[in-house]
Parts: sequence; C-alpha cells; structure tokens
Amino acid sequence: MPHLPDFEAWAIFAKVAEKGSFSQAAEDLGLAKTTVSKAISRLEERMRTTLLHRTTRKLSLTESGRLSLDRALRIMADGVAIEADILEEAAIPRGLIRVACSTGFGETALAPMLPAFMAAYPDIRLDITFSEQRVDLVAEGYDLAIQIGDNAEDSSLRISRLLTLRRRVTAAPSLIERHGRPRHPSDLAHYPMLIPSHVPWGREVDFTGPVDEHFHVPVSGALHMNSTLGLMHALLAGVGASAVPEYFTWEATRDGLLVDLFPDWTIPSSPICIVTPPGRARPARVRALLEFLREQFSSLPWAQGIER
Repeated sequence: MPHLPDFEAWAIFAKVAEKGSFSQAAEDLGLAKTTVSKAISRLEERMRTTLLHRTTRKLSLTESGRLSLDRALRIMADGVAIEADILEEAAIPRGLIRVACSTGFGETALAPMLPAFMAAYPDIRLDITFSEQRVDLVAEGYDLAIQIGDNAEDSSLRISRLLTLRRRVTAAPSLIERHGRPRHPSDLAHYPMLIPSHVPWGREVDFTGPVDEHFHVPVSGALHMNSTLGLMHALLAGVGASAVPEYFTWEATRDGLLVDLFPDWTIPSSPICIVTPPGRARPARVRALLEFLREQFSSLPWAQGIER
C-alpha cells in the first residue's frame, strides 16, 4: 500500500519558501528550527531531489522546489479552508440534521414542534424518518434518534433521557354508558379493548395499585392496529378502551373526551431517550435542536406527569 503524502512536511516547506528562512518559518509555525530543517530533509529524501538551495546567507528554490511550491500552497489553502468550514459548522447552526424517531411519538409529539424550530433556525434543514424499527445511527448517517427505552445495541452511543412515557387506560364516555365503568383492572379481561399490535405491551397491562398491589391483565379486543394514532379514532368513538401513552390522550382526557378508568393505579413507565453517535463534540445545528427539544418538552404537562 502506498505511503500517505507527508502533508506536514509540505506545509512546512511552503512556509519556509514564503519566509525565505528556516528560523522565521519555525517562529511562525511555533516549531523548533531543527524540526523545520528535519521536515525539509525528510521531504527531499522522499522526493529524491533538492527543493531548496541552502547557503550561509540565504535560501532559494530549486527548479523542483518552484514546481512543487504552487501545489504545496494549494495544500495549505485547502487545509485552512477545511478547518474554517468545520469550525464554522461547529459554531453556526446551519446545514442538514437527520433524525430517526418512533412513529407514534414522532407524528403526535415531535411533528407539531418542528415549524417553530424551523422558523427559529431558517438555515437548518431537517430530514426525519418515522419508524418503529431502530436505526444504525453511524452506518445510516443519522445525527440523532429519539427512541422509547434507554438501551442501545452499541455501547459507544450516547444516550440521554428526554422525558418519561406514561400510559393510562382511557375510554370514551359513550363506551362507559354502554358497557359500564370497570371497577378493577381485572375487569379489562372482559371489557371491549383496542389493541396496538405493533408494541410488546399492547396485549397485556401491568398495574400497581395505591397500596402497592400488583396486577397483570392480559387483554384482547375486536380491533388490532399497528398504529396507535390510527387507533385513537376508534378510542374517541367509543369502540373500546385502550392503554396508550399519555401523549396521545392527555388533552382529550383533560377536555372530557376520554375518561381515565383507573386514576389510582399506575402502569410501568418507560424513558423516551435521545441517542447520538459517539464523540463529545456535536455540530451547532444538532446542539440547537437538542436544546429546543428539551425546552419544548419541559413545558408540556403530560411530559412532566402533571395531573389533568
């Protein structure tokens, strides 16, 4: 395999040619004069030619040195431009952010926030994928993912909690009028239920009572759907009850369109987390989005567990 070009030596050569002096080049670069001299010697040995004529009084370029200098200067200019672009990317919030997010949470909770973010940061573009399948952030080129759960297959990924997902069993008043209100979680085994079929907790519910009573309830129903957002239409219409995340039902329950069937019982919660690729530094655009999301969710009552 060919050796990589000695970019450091070429940069030093360009500086020496510019200053006409090893000492001045070393001072400008913050290097020892011996380091500068060795870099030029290393380069000449590698090129098998002399790049600089050295006398006790001055330095001058050889023909090979003159031919090489223009390219060495371009290398320097490109290097400076690359560093400037990266520093600007790190400092100024602009460019593309690719986000992966759980479908239900993304469509219901995340999407309504995005117009405000884009208005605040007009130079940022968003590419958002909603899916219940977890993505490979690094391999697929995502800047961040929002997922339910705090586990990750790759331990090098950075995970931070955004909020806590809570579920409540709710039903429309019309369903309660027809079928009565269940008094105990065990009654759900024989109550009309709506089943979110795309999540592991869709067919069973674990409850903890006010006196630390634990109860596990398998549920079944006439309507199974792999979209909780789609299931909400049937829930509001009184087709059945369902245990879905509060970000779907909080406002409807507050407004009386749904009823919390077991306000004294709790269902195990899950963290909703932000996952980012390895590395401590994040571009300004990603930092801006993370700060925006944390600020927005901190103001939502259902995200803080506030009672309706």
